[in-house]
Amino acid sequence: MPLVGFAATDSAASTSAMGCVGYCMSGQYAVNAAVRQKDRIRAAASFYGVALVTDKPDSPHLALRHTDARLYFGCAETDPYAPQEIIDKLQAEVEGSHANAEVEIYPGTAHGFAFPQRPAYNKPAAERHWERLFALFGSALGARRPHQEGG
Repeated sequence: MPLVGFAATDSAASTSAMGCVGYCMSGQYAVNAAVRQKDRIRAAASFYGVALVTDKPDSPHLALRHTDARLYFGCAETDPYAPQEIIDKLQAEVEGSHANAEVEIYPGTAHGFAFPQRPAYNKPAAERHWERLFALFGSALGARRPHQEGG
């Protein structure tokens, strides 16, 4: 059963719009889910995603043309798995397609910057990534940011 179908069986899950997020290899899956499940997935985010621009028909950069979902690509400044020339191609596709998408490069970061257990962890960038993800889901899904202690 696809994950979206499984979520539909959970009483805590939304019965309408959904969002998804992927890191590294799963970034491409989150973006392509917005194409394959366009009736449900209204927002997708990829953080330091890999294989975002390929010559395959399901290349994530082509998803921009096939979904109305809001897409966000958060990229590391230094990433051997998504070098600058790939990010430039992705950005050109965003601009050329007039998609509801954004590409953002996180300055001073490397692949894996959002996870504290990784050597590349960058606390300010990790916090920024959460802000951007919550903003994306909030604007596209009407989702509210979870309550934080002391806030």
